[in-house]
Amino acid sequence: MTERTHPVDHELIQAAAHIARTRCRGDNHTMAAAARARDGQIVTAVNAYHFTGGPCAELVLIGAAAAQGVYELETIVAVGDRDRGVVPPCGRCRQVLLDYFPAVNVIVGEGDRIRTVPVTELLPESYVWADHQLDPESA
Repeated sequence: MTERTHPVDHELIQAAAHIARTRCRGDNHTMAAAARARDGQIVTAVNAYHFTGGPCAELVLIGAAAAQGVYELETIVAVGDRDRGVVPPCGRCRQVLLDYFPAVNVIVGEGDRIRTVPVTELLPESYVWADHQLDPESA
């Protein structure tokens, strides 16, 4: 894996940390996510934990962004409650981010090792969701 880092969007980390501090209460909401759209707008969300496997903050954010008319995200980060800091996306979120936003950058790491990497670096040699869909011209 080639390590190609991009500038870290500290404002985005602060936005997610603020949501984690002020909106994550109890066991139902323990993670916050923030993403920057191509136009600079920041979208935030929290997870919806449920024993049946509720959606992660990154997945809730994708829906919240769409509800606000934002369909192109440049960078995303997740932050844990109780000052846990940046938390990397789980495998499911990595795959969904790749499928929806193949050029999105993800902030990962901790402390002085925080860095921004393309989602493709987090999911090398991944399944491409569109691979199973027929090309309309060949059908």
